[in-house]
Amino acid sequence: MTDDPRPLPTVKSKHFPPPPPLVQKTPGLWRRTPPAIFPPMMGLFGLGLGWRALGAQPGMQPLAPIGEAILGATLLLFAFSLVAWLSKPMRRPGVVWQELAVLPGRAGLAAMVLSVALSAAALVPYAPGFALGLVSLSLVGLMTLGMLIAWAILTGPEEARVVTPVFHLTFAGYILMPLSLIPLGYIEFSTGILIVTVAAASVIWLASLRQLIKRSPPAPLRPLLAIHLAPASLFTIVSALLGYTTIAIGFAIFALAILAALLFSLRWMLEAGFSPMWGALTFPLAACGTASILALGLAGLWIGAVLLMVAMALNIWVATQILKSWAKGQLAVKTNAATV
Repeated sequence: MTDDPRPLPTVKSKHFPPPPPLVQKTPGLWRRTPPAIFPPMMGLFGLGLGWRALGAQPGMQPLAPIGEAILGATLLLFAFSLVAWLSKPMRRPGVVWQELAVLPGRAGLAAMVLSVALSAAALVPYAPGFALGLVSLSLVGLMTLGMLIAWAILTGPEEARVVTPVFHLTFAGYILMPLSLIPLGYIEFSTGILIVTVAAASVIWLASLRQLIKRSPPAPLRPLLAIHLAPASLFTIVSALLGYTTIAIGFAIFALAILAALLFSLRWMLEAGFSPMWGALTFPLAACGTASILALGLAGLWIGAVLLMVAMALNIWVATQILKSWAKGQLAVKTNAATV
């Protein structure tokens, strides 16, 4: 038997690509900041301002540091969150239009602008000039945002052209400006804002009631109904600050009536379980507590104190859950937020 002189053929090894990573990398925190982080921050601002109002009442001065501590912490948190969100349009300006295309985005951006006005209210006792600049910036920002949202709704799908409680933030949210403007001496301007926003909120209340009678909102969106409480509470606060005592009492009773209706339907409202939409519960509750304190005398003082204690637990818990969801990268997905 002779050896075969021919060389053995070389076998080319097959190439197998590496398997995909088990965990897909998500955009960094700064590139996936959803606007849904801002409604609970409004709730924290409202909570701090409520405790400030409570601490200003006779015999309640020992409680004053509570409000200032909450406001200081919220200012820092809001400043960080604002920078985080602004990094998105700085990378890609078109992201703003994408945020406005969905309801959580519209609500979140409106809450962001209104939180600037609430920042001004928090800073009035310490830096009145800076507070005036912030409230002016918020005023211009809300006007601009209102035009963009109106355009997005009018040019969007017809089925999306419905009145929602979020309209209060965009078209009646100007009522937050007098919280800073009245202490700064802009009384006539604040009175004009009160008149205009009462008219705007009345149209939204009536349109929303008509829609609610015709059809029930989807379970995930029902927490937004709590927003209806905010304008009535703010009208109470502003009327009291302007010295319109009788009007303030009337709005306070109206606000408590809305609160009672919300409490009566609470199980139905929260049927879908916890979601980022719960951020809508936070600011109205705190504002209603503040309204009761400022307008309803001794009885209102106790009602407001109870509401603020409930808001202390609820608002901080909701804010914590939503911020944890943001840190884990889940909030942007849940609210369909744009990423860059």
